[in-house]
Amino acid sequence: MIDLRLLREDPDRVRASQRARGEDVGLVDALLSADERRRSSGLSFDELRSEQKALGKLIPKASGDEKAELLKKAGELAAAVKAANAAQDEADEETKRLLLQLGNLVHEDVPVGGEEDFVVLETHGTIRDFGAEGFEPKDHLEIGEALGAIDVERGAKVSGSRFYYLTGVGALLELALVNAAIAQATEAGFIPMLTPALVRPRAMEGTGFLGQAAENVYHLEKDDYYLVGTSEVPLAAYHMDEIIDADKLPLRYAGFSPCFRREAGTYGKDTRGIFRVHQFDKVEMFSYVAPEDAENEHKRLLDWEKQWLTGLELPFQVIDVASADLGASASRKFDCEAWIPTQGKYRELTSASNCDSFQARRLSVRMREEQGGKKAVQPLATLNGTLCAVPRTIVAILENHQLADGSVRVPEVLRPYLGGREILEPLAK
Repeated sequence: MIDLRLLREDPDRVRASQRARGEDVGLVDALLSADERRRSSGLSFDELRSEQKALGKLIPKASGDEKAELLKKAGELAAAVKAANAAQDEADEETKRLLLQLGNLVHEDVPVGGEEDFVVLETHGTIRDFGAEGFEPKDHLEIGEALGAIDVERGAKVSGSRFYYLTGVGALLELALVNAAIAQATEAGFIPMLTPALVRPRAMEGTGFLGQAAENVYHLEKDDYYLVGTSEVPLAAYHMDEIIDADKLPLRYAGFSPCFRREAGTYGKDTRGIFRVHQFDKVEMFSYVAPEDAENEHKRLLDWEKQWLTGLELPFQVIDVASADLGASASRKFDCEAWIPTQGKYRELTSASNCDSFQARRLSVRMREEQGGKKAVQPLATLNGTLCAVPRTIVAILENHQLADGSVRVPEVLRPYLGGREILEPLAK
């Protein structure tokens, strides 16, 4: 959530952010009104409570009609205090409810617009000319089936559409990708973590996934647990309700977890193969930093993602995601999109988001530092970056590194994790 003081001091900035997101600008005024009621009702309660305490000191000293009058007034005051307390609680709850609906403030450099209004910042690698090589590229599913690596038919039989099995060399390729990604992250100073796939509502809400993204979240109603769509959720909640000494920052974690997404609103989109699925595994980078270090950390996360995709020898572009496509918690997001030959376009493989103090405020994660000889406590900043979303990375590798005979060249960075194998060969028919 954003800082209420900022909302009071610069509501136009918050309105502009909501407008850029394509969200309800009226929410800002509703929140300002609720906050004013909260503060005025709190002041009223304090005044009445003070008067009640003062009256309470007079009653034991009074007698006769005076005491009766004071007791009558005390009863009236008690009712007024109770009403003021109820009004304060109601206004406080309304403020919290509205505040949770408000997205993070959009960074001033973010391009304004929808999904297609991103700005390309960089392009890396060379797109292969398959025509010059004398063959038409196959898509990842055709290649994967020939390798004995992907089985979507049995995935659909067992679990329904958008589920799959990785088999044989496909399973080995996932393990190689995960191990290589964790090795890179560990070398960069990240602490590797295996995280829970089920979280309580506060963890999901605290990271901003129960607002506009709620339709894509699986909820187990009987137990009131949520299946995570990314290990960002348990990693953000790892230090929930904690105060971290500033000299321990940055804290960096690399989480590996299964991820579950309903993919609501994508009917008929990317239905072939394993590009858009309901369950997948992912390695996610997550950083806790001091607020003033957030922008530099954002660039570092992007650099680690670029290092990863360059190591996989994939052509890709880096985009500055437009304001209406950021998601509730990010103030700015960079995506790395790999070239997918059979689609003839770049598609998202990794994403790096700066959430500033938005998640930390919701989850009560704070930092303690010395200011002017005194210890000061304030929210810190959180950032996240996908290092390897396994199925989409497999899609990009199979299509970009395919050979004319149906085999696939293994990028050098993965060979140590595949027993030195340089080529993935189709199964004998």
